[in-house]
Amino acid sequence: MSTENEGTAVPPAPSAPPPPADAPAASAPQGAHPGSAPAAGDPYGPPAAQVHHDAGESSSAPDPSWPPPPPPSTPAYGGDGGAGHGAAGHGGGGWGAGWGTTHQQPAPKNGRGRGGLVAAVLVAALVAGGLGGGLGYTLARENDSGGSTTVSSSTSGGNVKRDPGTVAAVAAAALPSTVTIEAASSSGEGGTGTGFVFDKQGHIVTNNHVVADAVDGGNLSATFPNGKKYEAEVVGNAQGYDVAVIKLKNAPSDLKPLTLGNSDDVAVGDSTIAIGAPFGLSNTVTTGIISAKNRPVASSDGTGSKASYMSALQTDASINPGNSGGPLLDAQGNVIGINSAIQSTSNGGFGTGQAGSIGLGFAIPINQAKYVAQELIRTGKPVYAKIGASVSLEDTTNGAKITEQGVGGTEPVDPGGPADKAGLKPGDVITKLDDRVIDSGPTLIGEIWTHKPGDEVTITYERGGKEHTTELTLGSRVGDS
Repeated sequence: MSTENEGTAVPPAPSAPPPPADAPAASAPQGAHPGSAPAAGDPYGPPAAQVHHDAGESSSAPDPSWPPPPPPSTPAYGGDGGAGHGAAGHGGGGWGAGWGTTHQQPAPKNGRGRGGLVAAVLVAALVAGGLGGGLGYTLARENDSGGSTTVSSSTSGGNVKRDPGTVAAVAAAALPSTVTIEAASSSGEGGTGTGFVFDKQGHIVTNNHVVADAVDGGNLSATFPNGKKYEAEVVGNAQGYDVAVIKLKNAPSDLKPLTLGNSDDVAVGDSTIAIGAPFGLSNTVTTGIISAKNRPVASSDGTGSKASYMSALQTDASINPGNSGGPLLDAQGNVIGINSAIQSTSNGGFGTGQAGSIGLGFAIPINQAKYVAQELIRTGKPVYAKIGASVSLEDTTNGAKITEQGVGGTEPVDPGGPADKAGLKPGDVITKLDDRVIDSGPTLIGEIWTHKPGDEVTITYERGGKEHTTELTLGSRVGDS
């Protein structure tokens, strides 16, 4: 289900060329201290060279020749985004097929969507290579050996105080309540994602696609930033909403649930903070703003057979594979969304099918996710609002058309269902739900699912070139089917 393309580590270069074999060693100037060996550099920052997160740490000895060999091709963030179900004006995309530490490598999938949405799940291991450019130093005395000069610095730069509302303060408060999730199927296939503490009983909220591999007899664990790791089990999962709840086994008594905000009150331009494990780098914090609200997003499991729909919060905070399921916070540290998907370029921007952040991330609004999580904890099954009609899933800009034939030969409008009672018929094109413009079937589905069963909505539709409105009471459907 997942693929792995680790890339090639670049061997560190010697800090200076070795002397020719036949050249005599140069004597050190009188009074000079020998230079100490250069310290190993931190190439490009974390992750360190020759380290990847699924096989521990390895190292490559420096090439004894000079000059050093040219570096190999740029390491690739491997993975297969898959050909997904595109909708709502976004190209087809896939969730990719794994989340990080890939435990098994099947044959890669062929084909991709139109540069479409892929869920922010970690697909493959990362190897970062670089030349070890460590710093060396030499202390030299004057020829008269008259002594050395000592430069002293203050022992303290002063007290560093981070006021509430700063990114550092928000991150410090939220990080202890986030976890890195490792999920694996019974065959050992799986990867990593993110989640956050929902209550003191040990429930953790995350994305469905993060834990999907472990739903039927797999292994599941959650690791806190302090290194404490707990086995976990899936309490319930909602594939359509892309929300899941897991519960820690032997949960600690000092859990601190993150405060949930009100996603309806979020405004474009508000600051955002995302926490997750992009490419397996746990406890990573990135920042941005709310770029848009009510963004219709459809993303799939990589096979195109199952899709999730959301009316998403869009953010430019850097979100990458592995951020899935992690919290999107406001400037006060309240959870306003669950990071779930990203828009990517067609080739992932790295020369492979793996996707990376281009500043278009999407989060499930927390008001919706809270309702779903509570239902999963209460019954173990998701409950979906519905209108009782089949609509076309084709990308259009004209609206959501009720099909002439239902799924599997069923009626396109359920007899006695909400749409039937509201007077809707096959061929009608729904253009608005309340004040939300509907441009496609997936947009309609995502908008319906922001409501609860029993809510009354106003449907605007076209029939025979004329516009009509009708009131509709949403029905319900239990479970994924």
